[in-house]
Order: sequence, then C-alpha cells, then structure tokens
Amino acid sequence: MTIILALLGSAIIGLGTGLFFRVWAIVLVSPAIAVLAAIVFQASGFGFFAGVSVVIGCLFVGQIGYLLAAFCLHKGDISVQDEADGDPSEHCHQDVHDKHQ
Repeated sequence: MTIILALLGSAIIGLGTGLFFRVWAIVLVSPAIAVLAAIVFQASGFGFFAGVSVVIGCLFVGQIGYLLAAFCLHKGDISVQDEADGDPSEHCHQDVHDKHQ
C-alpha cells in the first residue's frame, strides 16, 4: 500500500508541476520526491535494493506525469501544418532576408 501511495503521490506532484511551472521546476521537484520517498520507505522497513527501485519508480512516474501535463497544456501550440506550409507560427519569427535586397 505504501508503494501505491508513493507512486500516486509522485504522479500528482509531477502533474501539478507540469501544469503550473516550467521545465526548470522539475529539477527542484525530482530530488524532493526522491528524498521524501527514501524517508518513507526507510521508515516503512524496506530494504536498500527494494527502496532504491521504488524511489526510481517514483521519479519515473513523476517525470511521466510532468510530460503528460505539459503536453496537454501545450497540445494546441504543436502543429505539423506550420512546418509544411512555410509560414511561421504565432510563436516563431521568420528572420530570413531576401538575397536580392
């Protein structure tokens, strides 16, 4: 039960980070997840190798949660058609100067 709660908590933290913060926030959140998970598993009596594997799983789930949230938040900004028609998207600038000017 402890493993499930830790993985679920890591996923929620990753989703929350992806929805409200930029990518640099995950650099701060990941070590916090690892330390908290290690403390919880050490207090629950997990062995070293079992604890390490579950902490790695918590980090993985947190990263996946962040990626899912970031993708869902910005999925409207990603378009293959912007590349195909040659016109810059609303976030890009086309700073190519004409050769004949």
